[in-house]
Amino acid sequence: MVKIVSQRPKSLKDKIFHYCPGCGHSIVHRIMCEVIDEMDIRGITIGVPPAGCAVLAYNYFDVDMIEAPHGRGPAMASGIKRALPDRIVFSYQGDGDLAAIGIAESFHAANRGENITVIFINNAVYGMTGGQMAPTTMLNQRTTTSPDGRKQSLDGYPVKVSEIFSQLPGTTYIERCMVNSPAGVNKTKKAIRKAFQCQRDGLGFSLVEILSPCPTNWKMNTIDSCKWIDDVMSNVFPPGVFKDDIKARATEAAV
Repeated sequence: MVKIVSQRPKSLKDKIFHYCPGCGHSIVHRIMCEVIDEMDIRGITIGVPPAGCAVLAYNYFDVDMIEAPHGRGPAMASGIKRALPDRIVFSYQGDGDLAAIGIAESFHAANRGENITVIFINNAVYGMTGGQMAPTTMLNQRTTTSPDGRKQSLDGYPVKVSEIFSQLPGTTYIERCMVNSPAGVNKTKKAIRKAFQCQRDGLGFSLVEILSPCPTNWKMNTIDSCKWIDDVMSNVFPPGVFKDDIKARATEAAV
């Protein structure tokens, strides 16, 4: 008797990923699709891909997808959700898309408490355009535009999205996770499911930040890039739950 222990999620198209070897985007795509299948929300899910490495995400998610201009994912997701409040709407964004050109759209959607979910991929560089310094690039981290490392006196500090957004009264659930190990992948999947459930219950804005390896632009092999997240990146961007007001919001809604 054959026992199936793993198979491609129905929400994930049978396509070959264009991502570099070791990139975390493909892992996140798969676990998001697993969550969509398990929650049985495939027919009501709408995704908003970003500019950047995941610009072709619509080639992989077998759900409705609407491409947004660079940085405008949360604004578009807000409009979709307001027009179609019974849908599950997510914006999928990189660190440049969310924390640079799209910081206003992201910040204000969160502050308004829009009932959407943002999946935020943090790999500390601009991946698609050649590995330039991003808002999340860490101090002393070398990139193509900071060959001697990011300097506070010249470039300022890395932007910590989860910490900042957790202070906004409109946000309900904010968690930072990693996908550099099986344990990290499992925890990330639980966080994504919780964020989608938060939205499904109408409880407001949720964001899952994911520390994701970028071996190509970090100039590392895949094993070292996963280790680097544990040894270096997670010290600057510590994983954890930064805000969880789900029970409080549910209580308020029931009154």
